[in-house]
Amino acid sequence: MKDKWAMCAMGAWLTGTIVVSVVATENFYTIDRLLEQSPNSAFTAVAGRLGSGEARDLLRYLSSELNRLYFQLWNLTQFALGALVFWLLAGNRAAARARWGVASMLALVVLMSVWLTPQIIAVGRSLDFVPRDPPPPALAQFGMLHGLYTSLEGIKLLIGAVVTYWIARGADAPRAGVAPI
Repeated sequence: MKDKWAMCAMGAWLTGTIVVSVVATENFYTIDRLLEQSPNSAFTAVAGRLGSGEARDLLRYLSSELNRLYFQLWNLTQFALGALVFWLLAGNRAAARARWGVASMLALVVLMSVWLTPQIIAVGRSLDFVPRDPPPPALAQFGMLHGLYTSLEGIKLLIGAVVTYWIARGADAPRAGVAPI
């Protein structure tokens, strides 16, 4: 039964990883969509009074702050999900590989939470309201940090898929002395 709950928690972890990535990306694309063609006339009027450049900067700042919050909250949530999966797999000798995978995922979350996310936030905030033409030097650093974060998320997602597969395989194996239902 614990294996099934571990798979459920892994599903939440993997789904959350994908959802947070999609939401963060869409936050920025939505700005341009709204500024180009908003269905809300009051928004269009306010954005027009601000001017498209200032409205875009203000909305990008809001989007950036929301994404910063989402990633920090998601990192905390990942600790909880990872700890839950690890606990659910404790004592299950057949799940040793899965526990190592979860430990690897948690190690990546620690790296991202303690070092990478604060770096992205600091560099990102230094770029808020800074003109992009010519590109400021910190923009290249931000791109590199963001690329590293995305790569680590992809690696974590891949490890998570493998861990979920291992748990599922172990959950399907009959236990010694227990007849399958």
